[in-house]
Amino acid sequence: AVLDTATGEVQERRLVHDGDTVEQFYTSLTGPVTVGIESTGYALWFHALLQRLGHEVVVGDAAQIRAMVVRKTKTDRRDAAHLLDLLKHGRFPTIWLPDPAMRDQRALVTHRMRLVRMRTMVKNGVHAIALNHRLALGPSLFTRSGVSQLQALSLPPHTSRRRSESLELLSWLNTHIKGLDDQIEAVANAHPDARRLMTHPGVGPLSGLATVLVLGPVTRFPTSKHVVSYVGLAPAIESSAGKHRLGRITKQGNALLRYLLGQAGQAAIKRDADLKRLYY
Repeated sequence: AVLDTATGEVQERRLVHDGDTVEQFYTSLTGPVTVGIESTGYALWFHALLQRLGHEVVVGDAAQIRAMVVRKTKTDRRDAAHLLDLLKHGRFPTIWLPDPAMRDQRALVTHRMRLVRMRTMVKNGVHAIALNHRLALGPSLFTRSGVSQLQALSLPPHTSRRRSESLELLSWLNTHIKGLDDQIEAVANAHPDARRLMTHPGVGPLSGLATVLVLGPVTRFPTSKHVVSYVGLAPAIESSAGKHRLGRITKQGNALLRYLLGQAGQAAIKRDADLKRLYY
């Protein structure tokens, strides 16, 4: 749905994302052009296209946009007209977007965390092999002595292959995670906000950099409560007739940052006596 602000004319057209139809359409528009879309995944190509063409793209909160619709009928045509109406009347719920450089740094952190999850899965598999053969060493299983005891076990052929390939994969993952940790530390040390966060107990290069990359400019949050709510660490609340009940945290927000802040908290209580007392 397109509005010509000079003439007030509104046009509708169905665009197919296959081929170069979309690029031809937006290339034909003469600026300045503002394009509003709902927040959705796998849209980086669209952002890059509009940036290259010199158009402004604004992304709206999909949940807020849907909440502004009274009717339950949902079609592409209605959605397009609704987005256009919100833009026209200045009610479009715009969300903040990271720039390409920050988005690429997010990819670095996300890639590291995914490799760590893979390493955890491999370690759990190795632990299972050891426990099934009465080798209960806990975390010591992956020390030099523990690996020697694991390799000394007499195992059936397929289980033996699983053991050897798991240990090879674990070595590969450790090497690559170490390389990613070095890159993350270099990026964090080059960022003044991340360096400032790293002065807090429990906050290292990973959690400090992730906080900066997820939150973006901190000035966009009026108070600390808004930050807590944005990350999904605020408790759900039900309040009616003077009665209030707090529930679990909402978990509405970036799951990665929530996880890293939880890990940072576990490290912080070991260094701060007051925080440890409050925690317990």
